[in-house]
Amino acid sequence: MAQILENPKRGVYKLTARGLGVLHESPHAVNMKFLHRFPEYAIAKKGGSEGGVAVVEGDASAAKPPQEVLEEAYHSMAAVLATELLEKIRACSPWFFQKIVKDLLIKMGYGGTPEDVERSVTRGADEGIDGIINQDRLGLERVYIQAKRWGDSVGRPEVQKFAGALQGQQAHKGVFITTSAFSKEAQEYAGKIPTKIVLVDGELLAQLMIEHGVGTATVKTYEIKQIDSDYFVEE
Repeated sequence: MAQILENPKRGVYKLTARGLGVLHESPHAVNMKFLHRFPEYAIAKKGGSEGGVAVVEGDASAAKPPQEVLEEAYHSMAAVLATELLEKIRACSPWFFQKIVKDLLIKMGYGGTPEDVERSVTRGADEGIDGIINQDRLGLERVYIQAKRWGDSVGRPEVQKFAGALQGQQAHKGVFITTSAFSKEAQEYAGKIPTKIVLVDGELLAQLMIEHGVGTATVKTYEIKQIDSDYFVEE
């Protein structure tokens, strides 16, 4: 819907002032009565343009089904949340950043018990390594962590130092977490060395926190239902 979402670039959607107003209403349900508030929906339902697809005046794209509009609005809100979350992370203290990393690792199922993760991640820097976690609950495989709350891009030298620290520990796996981004050279280097190093930049960190509910809270949940065809089968 053009008056709810605008698409300045293909694949990138932005909520308009009207769309934000609808979201702030926090409707209990998105049903036919609700959708009939929007003229473009009524046109689409009647098939007011060629091929039964309504085109909203001033919008180059065709009107979309309500479920698709909701999905696009969801992804738009998630992108805004990720940006705000990353700003919060960058503004926090080094100690609290360690807490974020610890809480995220626990939610992702690493490190064994919370107490194990607390001891390992907060043990302090050790030759370029900020923490050690168990990949599994039995501790059969360890993963070494480097976490940097940086504003500048992380280059190849920093990743190379981390790789050297892993070799010094005879470690095979490492995770480099940063609040910024990794340079192209850093990514290429991490991809070609024998040691497995996973690079987690600020964007991925925010996405993982949203996915696992770290630093975020669910405000409202909507259920989208459809006709159950099996129910109406008459035997």
